[in-house]
Amino acid sequence: MNASDTGFVLICAAFVLFMTPGLAFFYGGLGRRKNVVNTIMGSFFIIGVATIMWMAVGFSLSFGADHAGVIGGLEHLFLAGVGQEPGPYAGTVPYLAFAMFQMMFAVITPALITGAVAGRMRFKSLFAFVVLWTLVVYYPIAHMVWGEGGWLAAIGSVDFAGGNVVHISSGVSALVLCLVLGRRVEWGQATYRVHNIPLVAIGTSLLLLGWLGFNSGSALAADGLAAHAFAASIISAAAAECTWMLMDVATDGRPTLVGACTGVVIGLVAITPGCGFVPLWAALVIGALASPICFLCVSRLKPLLGYDDALDAFGCHGVGGIFGALCTGIFACKDVNPAIRWNGLAFGEVGLFSAQALSVVVTIALAVVGTLACVCVVRLLGDMRVSARDERVGLDVTQHGERAYPSFNGLDD
Repeated sequence: MNASDTGFVLICAAFVLFMTPGLAFFYGGLGRRKNVVNTIMGSFFIIGVATIMWMAVGFSLSFGADHAGVIGGLEHLFLAGVGQEPGPYAGTVPYLAFAMFQMMFAVITPALITGAVAGRMRFKSLFAFVVLWTLVVYYPIAHMVWGEGGWLAAIGSVDFAGGNVVHISSGVSALVLCLVLGRRVEWGQATYRVHNIPLVAIGTSLLLLGWLGFNSGSALAADGLAAHAFAASIISAAAAECTWMLMDVATDGRPTLVGACTGVVIGLVAITPGCGFVPLWAALVIGALASPICFLCVSRLKPLLGYDDALDAFGCHGVGGIFGALCTGIFACKDVNPAIRWNGLAFGEVGLFSAQALSVVVTIALAVVGTLACVCVVRLLGDMRVSARDERVGLDVTQHGERAYPSFNGLDD
């Protein structure tokens, strides 16, 4: 047991918890004024639901005894046997500290999905979907990638802090869910403006703070690898912020604060799977390339294909996560982390890149099938979409009976 490592992991867990309110503010600011309470609530309620689920069954299904490389066992229901002594995943911190750190990942991941369906999904349907999706998609992927005996780990794929587990799974599921729900009633007619840019910046700041705990804490020790993951994360975020601003200037002639904030998030998404595996110069490359790729997806591919991903959950997290996972297969190096089975493609070995590509395909497939299965069940509760009238009035009033700005007299909606 190491007191420094334990303190470090617990502080990082608290930072990761900050990410969910940060995401709530980020999404809330990006959305419409009449939906900001609903959008923020879409993240906040998951703090309660996902925490209870993790304590009851989630940790056991994710990190319990392996079953067929796909799911854990039931021996840790209600955190039975998860106490103050070290466990099999981190030898210098209490097993309970590891469980609490991992719980914060289970909290924020389904919250990422909500951005794609902002402004048009019934809250009760979202609640039911999140519960089912966490059981059907998140826990199996977490076990396959990080659990002892997990199939994706066994084939040699790596994911330092959640490229597959968090970003690809949520981003792809977000795309499927927004396609199932269909476009907003005013899509293609109304102009959807960012209603509160300072709120976006506040959310980004909280996400950046939490993400440094997210990535460096995944070392599970206060050591050099944690420092490397920290450095790689902030370098990638900085590079992505700068290249997004350049894309703004190239297309519109001026940089935007929303664009800079979006770039920071994309840089963090892209480096998450590889921050503990790739050299720092590669983190710069990954961040610099991730922004243009996601920018083109959001600004060109989405209008071309006509899907209504309201707050670009797929364009940022899905695309950025896939890019980051593949880049890990290109740039990962044993000199940074000897735990990997092979060096990356850039160092002359193909094994890791092949494993990464396969893990991406498997994660996408499970996210698509699992999301569709959850939708089929949730539809038994009734229509998942609000009525056209409720959508026009706004979900704050129709779903929650609250107004974010009760004295507002402006002209936007």
